[in-house]
Amino acid sequence: MQERKTRFQEFLKGKGLKLTPERFAVLGEALAAEGHFDADQLFERVQRYNKKVSRATIYRVIPLLVEAGLITETLRCQGRVSYECLQEGSRHDHMVCIACGAVIEFAEGRLEALIRQITAESGFVAIEHRLGVRGYCRDCVARGFTATSQPPRDAAQPESEEYAYDTE
Repeated sequence: MQERKTRFQEFLKGKGLKLTPERFAVLGEALAAEGHFDADQLFERVQRYNKKVSRATIYRVIPLLVEAGLITETLRCQGRVSYECLQEGSRHDHMVCIACGAVIEFAEGRLEALIRQITAESGFVAIEHRLGVRGYCRDCVARGFTATSQPPRDAAQPESEEYAYDTE
């Protein structure tokens, strides 16, 4: 945590900003989060012990944490953007069930190798990629959802069609 706090502090300093107690509280909760979280969930967690942090502060700090490389935007479902803490060596992608909203993380070395090959052949220098696959999880398939099913009205839907091919 100390190394990340220092990294964030240096990042903020480079932007002419300070690491305020409110920003530090948001940083701490974002880094402590297990799995995916959205801005509202982060706000609720911070509010448990620091009532001075407003929802607006959360929405202002999240882009700073993303830009500093401490968290990343991972999913857009049900009209919300989700984030997760970046961990060294934990490269993975996501499958999202459009019926129940389940998020399944997966890592596939062959996919990583293919991306490296394609980018090398194109002379492209990749710095990140994000992949999200939409469909139905095993449980929803067992309940009868198929590729031709219409998702329920309240289904986990990405904010835009670009989600299916985002790069992380």
